[in-house]
Amino acid sequence: MADHQEASVTLPSDPASVSAARRYVSNVLAEWGMPGDSDEADTVRLIVSELATNAVQHTLGQSPTFTVDVELERDERLRIGVTDSHPRYPKRLPAAVQQDNGRGMVIIRCLTAEFGGRLSVSPTPEGGKTVWIALPWIHASNGSNGRPTQAC
Repeated sequence: MADHQEASVTLPSDPASVSAARRYVSNVLAEWGMPGDSDEADTVRLIVSELATNAVQHTLGQSPTFTVDVELERDERLRIGVTDSHPRYPKRLPAAVQQDNGRGMVIIRCLTAEFGGRLSVSPTPEGGKTVWIALPWIHASNGSNGRPTQAC
């Protein structure tokens, strides 16, 4: 495998693009050797869904598109970033039990931490931001289930 692999897709900021982003990332990871039925693949799909949903719902119409970047570095670290053109960074909303939303970033942080990864946000030169997750690369050949014992 190459030392560094990259893939990227730009999609319209539309609710239908959330599933397109999820499918795109799933296909890329399958090409790179991550089994589609693994816990890791399920987790990545959920994280991508949450990040893409945030890019669609919380940019207040100021981001006509969002971009999903997928990077694999030295067969060791997977990075996924979702970029939109809205300048406001994501924040944890006070989520009441009755609320239907406000938990996306909590879910992303917990799932990322559960797999030994980290979350970061960086500004773009155009004034938007990219929300990144970085995870150890886990795939079938290493025999690990990928889940550290730490909890959220």
